[in-house]
Amino acid sequence: MVIVKLLYADSDGVLYEDPELGAAAWTGAETVPFPEQEAVPLPPGSDLVLLPERAPVGWAAGRPVKDVRRLQGGGKLFAVAAVLPAGFTRTLLPAYRVYGRPPDLGLFGYTAVGARNGEFFAAAVHTDEEYRWNPLLYNDLTLPRRIKAKRRQFPKNRLVEHLAHCACAYHCLTAQNIFYARWEAGLPVSPACNADCLGCISRPPSGWCPPAGCCPAPQERIGFVPTVAEVVELGTSHLQDGVEPIISFGQGCEGEPLLQAQLLVAAVRGIRKATGRGTINLNTNGGDPAALAALGEAGLDSVRISLISAREETYLAYHRPRGFNLADVRRSLAAARARGVFVSLNLLVLPGLTDREEEVKALLELLQSEKVHMVQLRNLSADPYRLLTNLPPARGGILGVGHLIARLREIPGLRVGNFTIGSPKRY
Repeated sequence: MVIVKLLYADSDGVLYEDPELGAAAWTGAETVPFPEQEAVPLPPGSDLVLLPERAPVGWAAGRPVKDVRRLQGGGKLFAVAAVLPAGFTRTLLPAYRVYGRPPDLGLFGYTAVGARNGEFFAAAVHTDEEYRWNPLLYNDLTLPRRIKAKRRQFPKNRLVEHLAHCACAYHCLTAQNIFYARWEAGLPVSPACNADCLGCISRPPSGWCPPAGCCPAPQERIGFVPTVAEVVELGTSHLQDGVEPIISFGQGCEGEPLLQAQLLVAAVRGIRKATGRGTINLNTNGGDPAALAALGEAGLDSVRISLISAREETYLAYHRPRGFNLADVRRSLAAARARGVFVSLNLLVLPGLTDREEEVKALLELLQSEKVHMVQLRNLSADPYRLLTNLPPARGGILGVGHLIARLREIPGLRVGNFTIGSPKRY
């Protein structure tokens, strides 16, 4: 049994394990003791982050302790959270109280964390095993040389320059895979979007910024539309020569790829004319069923549609779509499946929302009625308190993220994980 203690930091980022207070966590509705059954050793590749202007909250004698003792000298204490690597789904949020009116937290998936005898623990479930996304396999000393080689191979391709910037400035793994010639590689095509999601990681959503200021987007969106030739030559090269290759449209550094549907249809046809190897994947909001159907007929192998909720009220409040709604998304799921495309749901998981009874019920109905093949769990990256206060008032009891995952795994034929999978027949 793991008794997790409160973890906090001083203003210099030095970490402290409280000798007396237990760790606390936030369900999205109330503060609770850090649950021993959900404590997993902090996974390799995780980050511990200080939460600015947010004081730690501990647990003792059956209640939360908000007035945690200060360090000798009277310095402020700050709450700490974990940011988990892909393959782990958080179950609880960090508990804290605010100092004054703090700025929004940056766009990361904040997870409750604690410590015991110098070892860190996170409130999470291990939901997928995939060596390809191990951070140790990226950012090695060969990357600059590989980028130079790709530039020589495609000297006039603007996508190469864009992805080189993403690989070096943002350490984007799907950008780096283009240069490593392996696994899933992103090919962005669209500077624009037809939604204004509250957790957009390439452009701060309109009307989001509070008086204290708005967190910046962690990466820059592509500023041009590539030509069909640029997409075809780079995509074909990756699929022909790469190790277990996947190319994905709709990565984090772009808007909505289906706004460039005509380009994508031509590019997919061109790539498939050149090679039948590898997997062509699309990440999308699914707002254009006709465009998705055309892509399926052109040779698209898989699609991943992002969704925070299967309830219209919550869906509209978060995604804020322009010109489409949840019914269009359902039609997109059906259109892709009817054309033999492997259909995944990119489920944006937020404790206190996704694990509520009414949300779980609606999600299970959608998955079964639309015959979705896979659910990819994603820890929603945003300030959790800010996000929850901008969504419709919660209704229904909290079942827990672990309960949600268990219910998903009960659906016959549904795959539950975190990663886009390729088509073995095409390797």
